[in-house]
Amino acid sequence: MKILTLNCNGIRSAESKGLWDLIHSENPDIIGFQETKAPASEILKPKWEEMGYLGYICLAEKPGYSGVAFFVKEKPSKAQVGYGDGRFSSEGRSILLEYPKYLIWNLYFPSGTSGEERQTIKYEFLDQVLLLSQELRKKKKPLLLMGDVNIAHQEMDIHNPKANAKNSGFLPEERAWLGKFLAEGFIDFYRMLEPNQKTYTWWSYRANARQQNKGWRIDYIFGSEHWKGKAKRCYVKNEPILSDHAPLVLELQMP
Repeated sequence: MKILTLNCNGIRSAESKGLWDLIHSENPDIIGFQETKAPASEILKPKWEEMGYLGYICLAEKPGYSGVAFFVKEKPSKAQVGYGDGRFSSEGRSILLEYPKYLIWNLYFPSGTSGEERQTIKYEFLDQVLLLSQELRKKKKPLLLMGDVNIAHQEMDIHNPKANAKNSGFLPEERAWLGKFLAEGFIDFYRMLEPNQKTYTWWSYRANARQQNKGWRIDYIFGSEHWKGKAKRCYVKNEPILSDHAPLVLELQMP
């Protein structure tokens, strides 16, 4: 099974920059997008069905804001759009798919960069994700969680850890939450398979950050311990450049 996750920073923009070519070349079984920023008619295009995918979308109440989408080759037994409560749905941040043998959750975590109010919302969201993931694990099915987490976990996951120590996305409290999440029994597939690789998934549009590879690793695919030993490969696709994020791809065996 191949899984691809991407914050596309506007799905229409990503399409114009080579998204369809990427999907053709990678041929993933499951695709998770964050920040689709488009109405349903501009996301669920007939081309997806022609390529063999079923689509599921969670739109924000505010037009052109946030939004997540799943495109999958196999129909799930259950789809919960806006899984969670409050802004999980109203801000278009969550879709949970249930299959007979596993669960997969697509999430777009809030950013706290715009100020204290949004940072507080981010912490509330983190608390809810931890509680909900604990509840999902009680279903006794292997769980996968993918998306833009908006947190760089370790110093090797960010180009300048000292200068960013007081910035949202690398705050001690955020990093501690991610450590706690992993300690609950979740696997960070990329770091498990590439323990020493300094690779990023997001770069600022400012100051030629991408060209200089001054980035952050904030996009993840996680799995419960059931998946340990089943992950074969996890990699970042740097070409084509579709947004300020790069796609993350995971290849693994079914549970």
